Amino acid sequence: MAAEAAVRVLEPPLEAELEAELGPGPPDPELDLGGEDLVLDEVDVHIQANLEDALVQEALKTGVDLREYSKQVELELQEVERASIRDYIKESENIASLHTQITACDAILERMQQMLSSFQCDLSSISSEIRTLQEQSVAMNLRLRNRRVVRRQLGQLLDELVVPGTMISTILEAPVTSPEFLEQLQELNAKINSVKEEAFRETMACADVQHVLEKLKIKAVTKIREFVLQKIYSFRKPMTNYQIPQDVLLKYRFFYQFLLANERTVAQELREQYVDTMSKIYLSYFKSYTSRLMKIQYEEVAEKDDLMGVEDTAKKGFFSKPSLKNRNTVFTLGNRGAVIGAELEAPIIVPHAAQKSDLRYPFESLFRSQHYALLDNSCREFLFLCDFFMVAGPSAQDLFNSVMGKTLTMFLKHMESYVGDCYDAIAVFLCVHLVLRFKAIMAKRNVPAVDRYWDTLLELLWPRFEHILELNIQSIQSTDPQRLGFLDTRPHYITRRYAEFSSAIVSINQTFPNEKTNALLGQLQVEVENFVLRVAAEFSSRKEQLIFLINNYDMMLGVLMERAVEESKEVEGFQQLLSARTQEFIEELLAPPFGGMISFVKEAEALLEKGQMEKLRGEEARVTQLARGFSSSWKASVEALSQDVMRSFSNFKNGTSIIQGALTQLIQYYHRFHKLLALPPLRALPARADLINLHHLMVELKKHKPNF
Repeated sequence: MAAEAAVRVLEPPLEAELEAELGPGPPDPELDLGGEDLVLDEVDVHIQANLEDALVQEALKTGVDLREYSKQVELELQEVERASIRDYIKESENIASLHTQITACDAILERMQQMLSSFQCDLSSISSEIRTLQEQSVAMNLRLRNRRVVRRQLGQLLDELVVPGTMISTILEAPVTSPEFLEQLQELNAKINSVKEEAFRETMACADVQHVLEKLKIKAVTKIREFVLQKIYSFRKPMTNYQIPQDVLLKYRFFYQFLLANERTVAQELREQYVDTMSKIYLSYFKSYTSRLMKIQYEEVAEKDDLMGVEDTAKKGFFSKPSLKNRNTVFTLGNRGAVIGAELEAPIIVPHAAQKSDLRYPFESLFRSQHYALLDNSCREFLFLCDFFMVAGPSAQDLFNSVMGKTLTMFLKHMESYVGDCYDAIAVFLCVHLVLRFKAIMAKRNVPAVDRYWDTLLELLWPRFEHILELNIQSIQSTDPQRLGFLDTRPHYITRRYAEFSSAIVSINQTFPNEKTNALLGQLQVEVENFVLRVAAEFSSRKEQLIFLINNYDMMLGVLMERAVEESKEVEGFQQLLSARTQEFIEELLAPPFGGMISFVKEAEALLEKGQMEKLRGEEARVTQLARGFSSSWKASVEALSQDVMRSFSNFKNGTSIIQGALTQLIQYYHRFHKLLALPPLRALPARADLINLHHLMVELKKHKPNF
């Protein structure tokens, strides 16, 4: 079968190809030999291709006769052809029917093609119509939008230009304090501004309403002017609380804004009327208040002779004023510091109430009340001016100066007059710190209106305080101790004045430190220390000198530590001086009863350091006398020493510490005396048996320590 298939595949194509290539007849003798070679090459290629077929190769291998095999295949093909013809004849009716159906389908498809073509034409026409409608819609939308814009602008223009009857009746008839008038006034202001703007654009419709708006503006300006002037004139009534009319004006601040925008001459007139009225009111009020305050000041004030170094025994002329009943009030702070503390923002002093209660105040309290009233009124006035008259920055400051300038000038003249003749340094210093605190309060309230006044006031107060301090320094510097009369070892009144004054200034200066003040206090301290040394030199004995120095140092230190901080330079300086003089006094105190023993201890320790211990052998008699004398008299000596100390020092606490220091020093000396007697040259002395046990001595001495 493989060979037959090979013959079927090979033979017909081979014959066809040969016939196609060589033709049915003999070859043309005129053919080009090159062309013949080409045809033969192609034939070889086809033969080679068929020979490579698997069936042909199988047939060749088996030795099948290809001609027989070809005939057999041809017979089979003819049989298949006759069978196909019989099948075709058998199915001829179906084929005819199929042909008829195909023809019908072709007709239907042709009609559908015609319908689709028609539909495509309709769609193209519809698309063009839709495009046309879309263009028409865009055009209509644009026209609608333009009409809306025009309508809105025209509507806004009509709203701005049309003057409703409600506005006319309200402006003409309603009182200015009614909410309706204020509302319609705002509408009128908006319409006036709109008409001005449209007139600038040359809008013809403005001419129709301009005269109506002008008449309404004139009527509104007239009513507003009368109302504001009435409120300003109400300030002038006696006993009027001008804050009430101010609050009313603030509720209608738009009135001034309307006048400023539409009738500047009337606005300027009202502003000038307000400034003129309020400047006179403030000047009159504060001038009267200041005058009444000064009537309740202390009758006795510091004068030029009330200085720290002035002697109490200094005689004055026949016509001189009597000295202060209590001169220490000039140098003592006491409760005066409350004006910069708890009383800083207390209610102001009411003069007639104080006179009725017969109350008197120091100058700094009057100064606080006066300037706290100024601060309060200045803050309120500045904020009112900024709010109602719509000013800010330099313009607000200028307007405030127009209102309060006369009052501030009056204040400065009053302070110049008083401070120029004031010798109360504490009062001036408290005023300085009041100004610093009031300035900080106004800065916190964000009101810079009075800053220049505060600075001018400080320029007035600082030099006066420094001048008074320098006068006190000079007074101590020029004080002659011999003119002070009788002197005793108690604290001197000049040092007490210094201690009170210095502690007062230091305690006040802690919040706003000033280096120049500290420098002046340092000079004052040096002069006081020199003065104490000069007075101490007037005593004949060194013991009295030391008692005087210790009493004065202790007193000054106690006063300073009560008010000033312990780390201050003044406290540290006096502590060192007190410690040095106390140690020296203890040596002086122990010298009379125990001087022999102390001298021996110092001499023997000096010999011990030099290595000359053998020289102590000649001191047996002296040592025996010292040991027996101490054992027999130490109790009486200690008792007398304690009584002497307690009589000498006014401060019992200081006296107690001195006694304790003296007894401690005595025990140390006696302990050293014990050690010396234990050395070889003195170890065999019988007097060692008379020595008191050191522990027993400490117990006994503790009994003599006073308790306070």
